[in-house]
Amino acid sequence: MLSKAAVRDVARVLQMPYSQADRLSKLIPVEGVKPVSVARARKEEPRLEEEARKDETVRTMLDIAETVEGLYRNASTHAAGVVIGDRPLVELVPLYRDPRAPMPATQYNMKWVEQAGLVKFDFLGLKTLTVIRNALDLLKLRGIEIDIGLIPLDDEATYALYGRADTVGVFQVESAGMRDALRQLKPTCIEDIVALVALYRPGPMENIPKFCNVKNGREKRAGLHPLIDPILDETQGIIVYQEQVMEIARRMAGYSLGGADLLRRAMGKKIQAAMDEERPKFLKGAAENGVDTRKAQEVWDLLDKFANYGFNKSHAAAYAVLSYQTAWLKANHAVEFMAAVMNLDLHLTDKLNVFVAECRRAGIEVEPPCVNRSAAAFTVREGRILYALGALKNVGVEAMRTIEAARGEGGRFSDVFDFARRVNLKAIGKRPLDMLVRAGGLDALEKNRARLMQGLDRLIDYSAAVAAEKGSAQAALFGSSDEALPPPRLDAIDDWAPMDRLREEQAAIGFYLSGHPLEDHLPALKRKRIRTHAEFIASTGALGGTGRLAGTLSAVEFRKSAKGTRFAFIKFSDTTGAYEVMAFADALEQFEALLEPGRNLVLTVDAEGGGEGSRMLLKGVQAVEDVTADAAPSGLRVYVEEEAALASIRTCLESARRQGATRRGEGPINLIVAVPENDREVEIALPGRYAVDPGTQ
Repeated sequence: MLSKAAVRDVARVLQMPYSQADRLSKLIPVEGVKPVSVARARKEEPRLEEEARKDETVRTMLDIAETVEGLYRNASTHAAGVVIGDRPLVELVPLYRDPRAPMPATQYNMKWVEQAGLVKFDFLGLKTLTVIRNALDLLKLRGIEIDIGLIPLDDEATYALYGRADTVGVFQVESAGMRDALRQLKPTCIEDIVALVALYRPGPMENIPKFCNVKNGREKRAGLHPLIDPILDETQGIIVYQEQVMEIARRMAGYSLGGADLLRRAMGKKIQAAMDEERPKFLKGAAENGVDTRKAQEVWDLLDKFANYGFNKSHAAAYAVLSYQTAWLKANHAVEFMAAVMNLDLHLTDKLNVFVAECRRAGIEVEPPCVNRSAAAFTVREGRILYALGALKNVGVEAMRTIEAARGEGGRFSDVFDFARRVNLKAIGKRPLDMLVRAGGLDALEKNRARLMQGLDRLIDYSAAVAAEKGSAQAALFGSSDEALPPPRLDAIDDWAPMDRLREEQAAIGFYLSGHPLEDHLPALKRKRIRTHAEFIASTGALGGTGRLAGTLSAVEFRKSAKGTRFAFIKFSDTTGAYEVMAFADALEQFEALLEPGRNLVLTVDAEGGGEGSRMLLKGVQAVEDVTADAAPSGLRVYVEEEAALASIRTCLESARRQGATRRGEGPINLIVAVPENDREVEIALPGRYAVDPGTQ
């Protein structure tokens, strides 16, 4: 229990107001990453002692906080630590059993259990291993069997992927900062990846530019001493690993392997007292090996600095090999790899959005969910990823496996009534079925989603009746029991408009999959030189810049600063993916009326810092329709496949005709009518002009 926590906890026990406890806690100064002690804070922060003089309760609280500071606040368990002994553990250490945990825990911490005679292991469970296994299983389905442990570590395609930072989904190197480092490094061997994994942490990160520059010949390597320079060849002259420290101690100062390991432990555990004991031993050994005292002291100072962020090479190597295996799969079998990555984050909409955008960028087609093609999880067919039924919002994977199993037994569903007869829709539930309809999962059985949505209750009742008949084991007089039940009638109503279909789809999937509200506007936006988010980010240099880009607003999160001023994080998406823009009070005051979810907007933004890690600040907002009105398309072609569609088209045309006289963006309309009898099409030019901007289609 550190000082701030002690103050808060004691104040709560004394029933002091939370606001007062919070204010007093914040008065305690922080040194580095830890707050100073309560006693020291009372000496150094006059406001704290002043509060104690004015209020007896505050003084009592601070006195008690000084007493309890440093005590253990609660029992916690190491996330991955397992200890092993040579006899029953109760003979060596006291144990503790958390009633919520299946295993007992030692009452000693990780440093003391080793001194008590136990061996400690950290067993890390990495979901990346599951991703690799899933990708290999998907490959096996099309006859490709791979032993991931035997893949070559010199694959050119893999290092090319690393070099261009095409690493979305690749273990350890997904972040914007790591991708930036990869672009600088242009790795060419597994050792480069090992070093980067070890360097990319607070502290060692400052050496990444030097490592990359020396590796690529942009900077000359500085030698330390002929005895130890070969040890640092693989890391471009920079001390990165604990193992290098051990070898330097052996070569320069004559340490034994055991002695070098003790030095490594002192550094790794940051035990300064042990380091101070080792220093004269190191200097003496170096002198005996003919090393100049000043040079030996210089090397020791480097090792001492290294103590702050030493890294175990075997740990970095294991992570780097896993990273390489995922990169190899992405470089050589991208479709199966991306499907496997998406399977692991099946219910994380934000991540799935990123992965789908990555698939589009890589030219991998992601088919919308379909009860006749998709499985509960993401699968691959003919080089395309089939969107998982289980990835829809408010849909259980097990319920979707029921649909998958029914299709496996009786083949594809012929229509919605066949679907209702073979799948117990009542057991699946109305909410999941609602999401299936919105997402287009039943389009193969009934194209009119509005009609399906309106008739969903009738379909569920019909399915329940069929299931009850089957359960009763009573055969109808003619044929099977389910055939004796007549299917319900679904009302003939107009389908949702394209924009409404997209909005409903977005509500079910979490993002736009089969299309995007901006797609119809893209030609006009391009003529106005308004870029996509991906184009804008690619064009910003290291210092950022200003530009205009379009987006469909998905959500606004309003916040208040410490000074009480309003600001907001605004989430947008376009055809290249999702992004976020920050708006301060002045921009909110000016444009808040336009910031409605679902609206298509043109944004003027300032990007602070270039590339993917840049922060975008909102400077201006306009409706897309206002910006593109004079760059609207020259007309519209409507394809008619069924006679039933003509009544709906007529209603739309009458509305568009009335608006055409008053709206900007009017133009001609041509009907393309399919003639199935002779497999031909007839094009009919309609008289007059109509409102045909993308927003009204």
